[in-house]
Amino acid sequence: MTKMSKILVIGSGGLRVGQAGEFDYSGSQAIKAFKDDGHQVVLVNPNIATVQTDKNMADKTYFVPLQIKELEQILIEEEIELLALGFGGQTALNLGLELHKSEILQQYNIEVLGSSISSILATEDRELFRDTLLKHQIKTPISKLATTCEQAVSMAQEIGYPLMMRSGFSLGGLGSGKISSEEELITKVTQALSVTPQVLLEEYLTGWKEFEYEIVRDTAGNALTICNMENLDPMGIHTGESIVVAPAQTLNDREHQQLRDVALQAAEIFAIIGECNIQFALNPINGDYRVIEMNPRLSRSSALASKATGYPLAYVAAKLCLGYQLYQIRNHMTAATSAFFEPALDYIVVKIPRWDTHKLREAERKIGSEMKSVGEVMAIGRSFPEALQKAVQMLNIGASCLLDYPQQIANLADELEYATDRRIFALYQWFKQGNSVTQATQLSHIDPWFLNQIQQIADFSNELAKQELNAANLLSAKQLGLSDKAIAELHDLDELAIRALRLKYGVQPVVKQIDTVAGEFQAQSNYLYLTYHGTHHDLVPSSEHICILGSGPYAIGSSVEFDWCTVNLARELRKAQQKVIIINSNPETVSTDYDESERLYFEPLSLERVADILEFENPHATVVSVGGQAANNLVLPLSKLGHKLLGTSAVNINQAEDRQLFSQLLHDAEIDQPRWINATTSQQIIDFVTEVGFPVIVRPSYVLSGAAMKVATNHEDLEQYLATALKVSPANSVVVCQFISDAAEIEVDGVAANGAIVFSAIAEHIENAGVHSGDATLVYPAQNLAPEVIKKINTIASKIVAALNIHGPFNMQLLLKDKQLKVIECNVRASRSFPFISKVSGYNLIELITRVFLNPQAVEPIAPPQLNHLGVKTPVFSYNRFKGCDPVAQVEMSSTGEVACIGTDLLTTFYRSWQAAGQTINGKRLLIGAPQSALQKLAPSLTELHKQGWLISADNSTCNELNAKAKNFTHSVADIPSAIKQQQFDLVINIPENVYDSHQDQEQFTIRRQAIDYHIPLITNLQLANLILQCLILE
Repeated sequence: MTKMSKILVIGSGGLRVGQAGEFDYSGSQAIKAFKDDGHQVVLVNPNIATVQTDKNMADKTYFVPLQIKELEQILIEEEIELLALGFGGQTALNLGLELHKSEILQQYNIEVLGSSISSILATEDRELFRDTLLKHQIKTPISKLATTCEQAVSMAQEIGYPLMMRSGFSLGGLGSGKISSEEELITKVTQALSVTPQVLLEEYLTGWKEFEYEIVRDTAGNALTICNMENLDPMGIHTGESIVVAPAQTLNDREHQQLRDVALQAAEIFAIIGECNIQFALNPINGDYRVIEMNPRLSRSSALASKATGYPLAYVAAKLCLGYQLYQIRNHMTAATSAFFEPALDYIVVKIPRWDTHKLREAERKIGSEMKSVGEVMAIGRSFPEALQKAVQMLNIGASCLLDYPQQIANLADELEYATDRRIFALYQWFKQGNSVTQATQLSHIDPWFLNQIQQIADFSNELAKQELNAANLLSAKQLGLSDKAIAELHDLDELAIRALRLKYGVQPVVKQIDTVAGEFQAQSNYLYLTYHGTHHDLVPSSEHICILGSGPYAIGSSVEFDWCTVNLARELRKAQQKVIIINSNPETVSTDYDESERLYFEPLSLERVADILEFENPHATVVSVGGQAANNLVLPLSKLGHKLLGTSAVNINQAEDRQLFSQLLHDAEIDQPRWINATTSQQIIDFVTEVGFPVIVRPSYVLSGAAMKVATNHEDLEQYLATALKVSPANSVVVCQFISDAAEIEVDGVAANGAIVFSAIAEHIENAGVHSGDATLVYPAQNLAPEVIKKINTIASKIVAALNIHGPFNMQLLLKDKQLKVIECNVRASRSFPFISKVSGYNLIELITRVFLNPQAVEPIAPPQLNHLGVKTPVFSYNRFKGCDPVAQVEMSSTGEVACIGTDLLTTFYRSWQAAGQTINGKRLLIGAPQSALQKLAPSLTELHKQGWLISADNSTCNELNAKAKNFTHSVADIPSAIKQQQFDLVINIPENVYDSHQDQEQFTIRRQAIDYHIPLITNLQLANLILQCLILE
């Protein structure tokens, strides 16, 4: 074992498509494993919303950009001896390789834990990986490596079209894809080579099946296959985009043993120490195979495999990195076996990705070899249909199973052949219409075994609609995964009526344990799931627990910050000697780790399933206020079913959520708010707009979290939106709200006890109102608010907290213009900024909430801290994944993650936080495009940058505008798109004339889109541009 040392763990940074919260799970487990052995741990990760960056985790945490210069400084200052690269995704791996290449590791005599740098290089370098495998007679696709566009064109002619292109050293399949023509090849290769040194062109394995094997290996060469997983979707669709099933269902024993042997052999060849993931393609006709790639680190699939099997992969991998052998590590899940034991499963697991492409206007829905999904769910059952439909319910997209997907898909054959995020629903609708499995196989290349199962669901649902419900067909329906809601719709009944009928007939699920050993040993497992394929429970209920509802899958609007809240509440309750149940469906989270609760249910956060669990467990109380909006939505129905909830009452939460009730509360408290109406006719909207003027915000009255919102700036815009997106009627009312232009936006996060504020924090957005709060850059403490404004904000917050009798967390959003404050909304739950406020202020808001829940009388109010530092939280966008969307932040949220830095002055802290979000300016070449009003505000800073040696470029009209203010400092570019392709700019500032209808100016949209596609930093907001220019002047 490694002697006591100081270990640097590199985190993965802000959540983005291809690299999400799974690395909070793996990093947290690694830190625990290292500290268990007495090592000091230093963590560098600017993702402030993560559990791993809590003060009780690493010995020291750095919230800094993940850049070589920052890392080198930390390595020197902390006198680091060991470096852990396997727990921070592709980001950490690439940084480790860069530290090696620049000889920093050698200079300071720093050892890399686990797989060596040479092993990592051999698996990450596509050509070296292929050649090494071929030398050992392991099959790989026919392929050629290109480092220039010219090479790629020549090689493609040899391989033939279509072909597959893959980028080296990339995450989530970024830069990969099916290539069908030379023109497409040139475009894709040019974009890929702007960020990676090489691309691999390989034969396109049309219709081959895809499998993954997770391997652990120790320093003595002992190795295990922890899990094998099968992609329901065929080759050509990234594993992160595919529905995944574990264990594999369509492999025969010979095929399984062959792939297992090759996986273990590959781990040996590349001298893996710790964990790795190997992906295979398999010919469904003759069983021939190809190795596609290998990840010498913990990955998204590793997190899934760990949660699917109950085997603590990240913890074990960390111990193996320290030199332990497998037999020396105890399996904490069973407490009865060592880690030298391959898991056995007596259940089936289904993972479905969560996509949010609909939130990015004009974004393509087709899925392929590049990841677009922002999260995933994992369901456990005793049959494929049961687990599949449970997973659908977990997605929280308006479908409780395959039967009640809210959209009727028009061209089903196209949807089967050219996959989108809706293909699983298209398959169900295909079979419901009586179409064949044979044709579906030909179109989709999905194995008939899976298609037959989906056809079985469709056939049964057609029959059930004709039958009177009884104990037998209700049990059959539940075993096939049909939800109460879907059954109710088939029979024109209410969901709770089906529940009552089930209970009457005794059709109830049983609780089963995941123990990694399929019951072979007696195990004290806390991993639980519910199934209708069983007759008895594996454990007895306990009424002593407090139940916490988690946040479900990561999605735009609900990400790792709510898992931070869930985990912190569980930890604080356990510190207070309370036993905890967690219900969650997300395998990427820390909250679904084996050691974060007494009981963990991997189940949907639906009324049906949460009620099932609460009725079985009969907990002391349930908390809904830390899991985001999905958990909060269950407040009223759970309350009506008689379940005790900790925190603000259901009635008061409803008062805050119901726009009409909340508006009346503000009116009664004499608190100003933007004017609005809930319209049921077009004439009402026209009359309102005539009175208040444009712009206005329009949205369906029933949609939350900014979804389907639109800012209309004129009558034509408004009429078009109402005609295409919203059908206004008495049954479908539309909320129209006055939009306050040029207003500042302010947020108040806090904790209250019995209607009185215990602690509150006031933060401000850098962007003006009109950018969703989740997409805004947040500064805490607020830097630009006058004392009298702060006093007014505190008065307003106190009034609202008292009126709602808030008991627990809250978040308020306000507008400020001309010293006048207006309240936008109040969320009576934890917000996405809770981790940020907690870590910057030094007061853990969840700890305060726990004290309020358990002993409110003992909680004293806390004065706002007088800080000598500030924090800046910056959103992380994944626009490069969503082809066709306009990369402009608007009223509907589009960011996928966040980062933050802490410092003593605004400009420096802001710039470091912006860099931590993945933006790097490598030169002094700026392209500017903005309306005249914005140019006037930016001109002084642009002039100063020109004096400092910056080349300022623009189109001809913008040049004329700027050069009229300061002689000849702007360079005119005739063909801007070509200049972007040729990497002639280091920064693009492109501010739309009309942010809320930006897509209409096709020329400017093309410039923004190309900046994203060719990986050039892009700024589209005036307030951000102004600050960035000031930072560059100081730099």
